[in-house]
Amino acid sequence: MQNPDVLVQRDGHLGHLVLNRPAAMNALNHGMVLSVAAALDAWEFDDAVSTVLISGAGERGLCAGGDIVSIYHDARTGGNGSEQFWRDEYHLNARISRYRKPIVVLMDGVVLGGGVGISAHASHRVVTERSRIGMPETGIGFVPDVGGTFLLSRAPGETGTHAGLTGAMVSGADAIAMGLADHYVSSSHLATLVAELAGRAASAAVARYGEVPPDSALMEARWWIDEAYATDDAGTILGRLARVGDPGAVKAAATIAAKSPTAITVTLAALRRARELPTLEDVLNQELRVSLRALRWPDFAEGIRAQLVDKDRNPSWTPATIEEVPADVVAQAFADLGRQELGLVPENNG
Repeated sequence: MQNPDVLVQRDGHLGHLVLNRPAAMNALNHGMVLSVAAALDAWEFDDAVSTVLISGAGERGLCAGGDIVSIYHDARTGGNGSEQFWRDEYHLNARISRYRKPIVVLMDGVVLGGGVGISAHASHRVVTERSRIGMPETGIGFVPDVGGTFLLSRAPGETGTHAGLTGAMVSGADAIAMGLADHYVSSSHLATLVAELAGRAASAAVARYGEVPPDSALMEARWWIDEAYATDDAGTILGRLARVGDPGAVKAAATIAAKSPTAITVTLAALRRARELPTLEDVLNQELRVSLRALRWPDFAEGIRAQLVDKDRNPSWTPATIEEVPADVVAQAFADLGRQELGLVPENNG
């Protein structure tokens, strides 16, 4: 029986997956992850399918992230449902990155968190003038995952550090400049593009509708971003942002100061470590270590409560400042999980 949250469709040589929870902005739950993985399994060696397309139902966006409220209840009760969800999700992220056929993803509208994981590792990443892409995890006491620290750590200069710590959403043009997307297509052409993908090679179809993206506002701010974030100490970053004098830097400082100090400190460390790890699989292995530790942080449950459950937008972080975050908490976040390790290994395509 087909999962109603993921529509699995065929049109000519196109296999089309539609994330179908528009009332929840297509937020990913465990069943959706398993359904997408099953469809990719079925199509990878099916000669009748030459291209896979992933899109989101509704007008608001591809995917607003993971089903965080379910994770919140798991965190409060000490359950292990979140662990299995993350394991399967991270396996899917890696699978998408090394799939043997083109995967076109329409990153139209809002693409957050888990939505980045299901799209930004694909071979043909399409953004539009409506795209708003981000990794907002620090605002709920969590750390970017789904390969987000891999992508952000490889963005030009310190733009990925800025995006990861602030959780700011970037435009389609910014996403291309950061390496999170490849092609800029007007949203008015998406329906025609989808129709053409049924009978035309992915690269040719996407290129036909691709446009030169607008200038990236984020890249124009690199003069202060690269200066402020070029350190491994979060407190130093805040001080530098406050001194730059640019309104964007002042806003970034205020934004970071309002996030979970523990999440900010560990996110910065995760980004720096990810820069030194050679593959997406290595980074996903690291992200599971951090995610499982973060699940037990008081800030994770508190952040979700404040943002998504009670919605008072007034979290009480523990500890309250970056200076108070214990060094051992940061170190423990990256400690080996032993038999719980994710164990992803880079695929040898040689």
